[in-house]
Amino acid sequence: MPDLTTYGLFAAAALALLLVPGPAVFYVVARGVEGGRPAGLVSCLGIEAGTLLHSALAAVGLSAVVASSAAAFGAVKWLGAAYLVYLGLKKLFGRGEDDGPVAVGREPLGRVFVQGVLVQVLNPKVALFFLAFLPQFVDPSRGPVWGQILLLGATLGVLGLVTDGLYALLGGTAADWLRRRNESPRFRHAGRYLSGGVYLALGAAAATTGPGKD
Repeated sequence: MPDLTTYGLFAAAALALLLVPGPAVFYVVARGVEGGRPAGLVSCLGIEAGTLLHSALAAVGLSAVVASSAAAFGAVKWLGAAYLVYLGLKKLFGRGEDDGPVAVGREPLGRVFVQGVLVQVLNPKVALFFLAFLPQFVDPSRGPVWGQILLLGATLGVLGLVTDGLYALLGGTAADWLRRRNESPRFRHAGRYLSGGVYLALGAAAATTGPGKD
């Protein structure tokens, strides 16, 4: 494994990056606003499970294959963008399970978890991040490279669970507080419309992702 100094530098750098709001933060906050704190926290678990999958893919070299193949990268990019757009349209135009103050958190948490995993796994920018960031802290002389990548990826996932979880709690708590003070139908649906808009925006951002773009 990396020496303690290198590992500490990685953890500090990763934490600094994770504290800056990005697509994952916007996603879990939208989940928290729409479905309350349980949905926000479960979506965090899904996101970080996706991070662990990216770690495994990077460890066996599949992330490099995706990043170097225009066809593979494009397929992942458009699948991810299409999935986010689908979620957004479903929230904006769907009806039934999300209606009313009681039904706000009615969506099964298992589904929320799976959606979080898919959102993260189908984000090619995460694969690019792993390829650009993790190798800087890998030392081949200190053991198998794949093992070090898995360790660093798991560390990133744990730190992400903490930082994203805090954002999700803030979003869910604020939404619950406001919801208790405003029972109008228009306000009850605001969380659904907000989350739908966020998903559409994230889908549009994913569609513009390229190997040479930030």
